[in-house]
Amino acid sequence: MLARGYFAPNHNGLAASRKVGRVGALIVPVTDKLLNEIEAAATIKSGARQARVFVGVKVAPEIAHELARFARCLERFSVRLVPTNDVHLTLVPPWNEASIPTAVVKLRAVTDRFGAFTLIFQRLAYGPQPRRPRLLWAECAATDDVTLLHAALLQGFGQHDDRPFRPHVTLARIRGNGSALARRQPIDQELSITQQVGSIELFQSPPPGGAGYKILVSLRLGDGAQTADA
Repeated sequence: MLARGYFAPNHNGLAASRKVGRVGALIVPVTDKLLNEIEAAATIKSGARQARVFVGVKVAPEIAHELARFARCLERFSVRLVPTNDVHLTLVPPWNEASIPTAVVKLRAVTDRFGAFTLIFQRLAYGPQPRRPRLLWAECAATDDVTLLHAALLQGFGQHDDRPFRPHVTLARIRGNGSALARRQPIDQELSITQQVGSIELFQSPPPGGAGYKILVSLRLGDGAQTADA
């Protein structure tokens, strides 16, 4: 039995009166050959023996563009806006990985056990501390679906975090005085945006001086019952 995953996904969105995003992809079986190709691409790209990787959810393009539109009001300040193609929700923070195939196997062991869920974007605000912010982010609802998935992923990758889980999507990083920026440009806005999440991604961070996150593999949630020739 070989659970299916997919590589280099295409992202398609579905808009509604209450904006809904959906990320889908053409499924490609995750074979040993593909794992080797993914590992080679990751290590050769970085020029290092280890790749800097993390696990998260790719935000659907139309939602990323909508969220980025809210962040544009900060362009005249000392901030670094996150490119729309890099907008994501982090579920396992970055670490240095020596074996990409091993990371994919660990990821698949978790994604097989969880089904698709709805990610709810609730509020646009500064964080982590509103009065002394370092980020502009879109806060997401800490539903049981995303909270349990986050906990299982941390356990699966041997990580732990004593801080309360605050799911969010970073839209801008503040370079200067966050307190002054928050006073000059207050932002606290309710959102009504949802995304149907059907896959979890293993990302690679760019090397020093580089730009853009790379999706090494996307694994569809709940595919553990499917076989390679199903």
